Amino acid sequence: MRPECYRYDTHSTLAGPLTEPAGGDHGGYRVQYTRLLSAEPHRIRAVLLMTLAPVLTGLLLVYLVWPTHWTQREGGDRWLVWLDVTMLVAIGCIELFMLINVISIAHATFVARDPVPVRPEPGTRVAFITTYVPGKEPISMVRATLEGATEIRHDGVVDVWLLDEGDDQEAKELCAELGVRHFSRKGVPEWNRPSGVHKAKTKHGNYNAWLAMHGDKYEFFASVDTDHVPLPNFLERMMGYFRDQDVAFVVGPQVYGNYDAPVTKAAESQQFLFHALIQRAGNAYRAPMFVGTNNAVRISAVKQVGGLYDSITEDMATGFELHRRKNPRTGRHWRSVYTPDVLAVGEGPASWTDFFTQQLRWSRGTYETVIKQYWRAPFRMPPGRFFNYSLMLVYYPMTAVNWTLGILSCFLFLWFGASGTQVAASIWLMLYSDAAALQVGLYLWNRRHNVSPHEPEGSGGLAGMAMSALSAPIYAKSLGAAVLRRPCRFVVTPKGDDASPDRLLTFRVHLSWAALLAVSLAASFVLGHHHAAMWTWAVLGLVISLAPATIWAFGEFRSRRGAAELEPVLLPTTPVQAPSTTTPTTQAAPSAAPTATTRVSSTPSGGS
Repeated sequence: MRPECYRYDTHSTLAGPLTEPAGGDHGGYRVQYTRLLSAEPHRIRAVLLMTLAPVLTGLLLVYLVWPTHWTQREGGDRWLVWLDVTMLVAIGCIELFMLINVISIAHATFVARDPVPVRPEPGTRVAFITTYVPGKEPISMVRATLEGATEIRHDGVVDVWLLDEGDDQEAKELCAELGVRHFSRKGVPEWNRPSGVHKAKTKHGNYNAWLAMHGDKYEFFASVDTDHVPLPNFLERMMGYFRDQDVAFVVGPQVYGNYDAPVTKAAESQQFLFHALIQRAGNAYRAPMFVGTNNAVRISAVKQVGGLYDSITEDMATGFELHRRKNPRTGRHWRSVYTPDVLAVGEGPASWTDFFTQQLRWSRGTYETVIKQYWRAPFRMPPGRFFNYSLMLVYYPMTAVNWTLGILSCFLFLWFGASGTQVAASIWLMLYSDAAALQVGLYLWNRRHNVSPHEPEGSGGLAGMAMSALSAPIYAKSLGAAVLRRPCRFVVTPKGDDASPDRLLTFRVHLSWAALLAVSLAASFVLGHHHAAMWTWAVLGLVISLAPATIWAFGEFRSRRGAAELEPVLLPTTPVQAPSTTTPTTQAAPSAAPTATTRVSSTPSGGS
């Protein structure tokens, strides 16, 4: 979990040294921040990127949908005209969503800031919590997490709790061995309901049951997921911000300690923008998103909103509710703090199956928040905070819709020759390449703020960008399920050796899109619908759709080839003749000559 080659100690203090709170402890202290841009020696470059990237993207949008560029058909079938209109709307939406995404990154670059760490108030009562689902998470992983929790330093009361969904005997024995407190809601009907805050077989239901039973004994609870091992300075770096009476929770970044599998590496890189930039932009509005992997929470605040929210992404939904409410003691809106300090090292998805499951759950939770909670926010949330939340929440739906509209546009042209806009290829290529170059430049410039202790310094994060593109079909599937109101149950991502194996069925969503595009490309040759730009987009979509299965198949091929090369080797049996006791031999017997079949074996390293 914590290889020595990674400097977690350095990355656990990225926000700077601990300081004494300014303003005192009696309501005067407020969390202070430093802007990332103010510490940058080359601010002019950043400002140019932040300005030119949205401007060029906006010009491309205007150029493509300008009325004089609309496709005009003389005569012809009316249905083809409607297909042209559909194409035009799709192109406009795609470019508009791209513009919003660039504005979001530019805005985050401009406002991102880090909190100034302060020493925690001594004597506070803290419960450190993690959960356990027997059969879904290995007990060895629970042991590592609890052992890390027992080493946490805190100048006050800190009790470590294991919230055990199954009331498992082995878990009880482990808690007794480590001096950890054990809690289970198993067998209590009011804490295991079909829905609501005490919904059975959910993380939020488990936490809310503990809050109902033991929450009043503590002022705060800190928590990590079962696969996250906290560092000893976890509370030292988080608890100080609670000197500000309006801080409801503090969260840190998520990093994966099992940084060996290709999927895991790419999955962590994919989260770069969120943890290194978007969350820091949330600090500008005192409202970064609640992340359940590692955090500290003021119990009175979470009880005010009725406990953790009933959602498959209970952390984000709960944070959204808190940011709409006011602290009854001060009359001000609840705040939150994001620290870039890496204070817990977790385990990420090691297979495509688990990665897709994770992305499906995260995106579906976002759609549920948009559908069920977002419409209430304008009436109770400060405007700046609402604007920032809007930019965060639109990522998954925009990506899903853009993917769907892109495939639709390719389909309409390749099969029917529909065309929404007619522009000069040279001007389109110039505007598009310039806008894309500026967008990539802004992304790469922000890589200097990366919080990951695993990615090498100076890396471009290309794997993360690719992983985001490969996730688009999953987001589209999730959006469709949300719109159709199909039920989605909470699924614990398998951990450790229990990681789900990949198989061809894992990639059924991607392969379905690939089949549609492949057939459409073939049809375009027969029907004579030729256009370099549309072919390019169709081929790009085909590559994205085929890439995960291709990468997996190549990894399987290498693994099986390596296993074949390491098959047991049958060596010839060489009889060993006992030396004569009377006549010395002049021929030396071979050293370590086998007297039976010798088996040569090894464990393949790497793999996919």
